[in-house]
Amino acid sequence: MSPVLIAGVIIVNLALIAYSIAIITQQRKKLVNRFILAFLTSGVILDITATVCMIIGSENSFITFHGVIGYLALAVMLIDGILLWKLWLKTKTSTEVYPRLHLYSRYAYAWWVIAYITGALIVAVG
Repeated sequence: MSPVLIAGVIIVNLALIAYSIAIITQQRKKLVNRFILAFLTSGVILDITATVCMIIGSENSFITFHGVIGYLALAVMLIDGILLWKLWLKTKTSTEVYPRLHLYSRYAYAWWVIAYITGALIVAVG
């Protein structure tokens, strides 16, 4: 495995940790605050970085089954981050998350975890 691909694997694991902290906290408290936004934003940045590393380090085309799942997962997490930031910026204090956004965050995170697992399975089997 190339060093860039190894870096991507390490970074995507850090993204998983950051996303998990953000979304699990948001789901339990049903609000958005600076703590959640810091971890969610970190997760998105780490995810983008990992995706770039994996594209550069992979010998395959960047359009694969796992790639499409991963790009969509990154997109839904980015949208979730934008929506949560937008909500928080209205008051700049801990704010209750609307039920529909709360549910969207849960589904976005679940989709991202599915993409993460498919990537892990590809590495384990391959």
